[in-house]
Amino acid sequence: MGYQFTGKLYHDFELGQAYYTAARTITEADVVNFAGLSGDFSALHTNEEYAKNSPYGSRIAYGALTYIISTGLVCQTGLFDGSYIGLLGCEFKFPNPVRFGDTITCVLTPLEKRLTSKPGRGVIKFGVKTTNQHGDVVADQVWTILMAVDKEHME
Repeated sequence: MGYQFTGKLYHDFELGQAYYTAARTITEADVVNFAGLSGDFSALHTNEEYAKNSPYGSRIAYGALTYIISTGLVCQTGLFDGSYIGLLGCEFKFPNPVRFGDTITCVLTPLEKRLTSKPGRGVIKFGVKTTNQHGDVVADQVWTILMAVDKEHME
């Protein structure tokens, strides 16, 4: 008996239906680990003395880190467990900074759907709004995802 995937299939997602994630607090360790992994040690993120004189007044998290943590929060919902075939594209806007100690959460909303020419697959564009504990949008994203249409095509 093998693992049974529990993710939603293409047809299970209704346009406009909001899906909510858990929340996660952004720590200094997250930023340090991201800097080490990416090789990006930009002063705005890693040098408090420099960042004190920036428009933000202190270090902030990387926009790319906010995106990566958003993908993890969405993944933890189980919505895409086995039904996600691939990420086809992303669009990002980061209207507000994420500060150390901020707690972020996401709302995922299907915006557009279309079947592909290959049987068993569909493409869904999802709007993903990531907000902080104050309700400020810190990442406004659109993810284009290739999804399985039926259990036969689940990965």
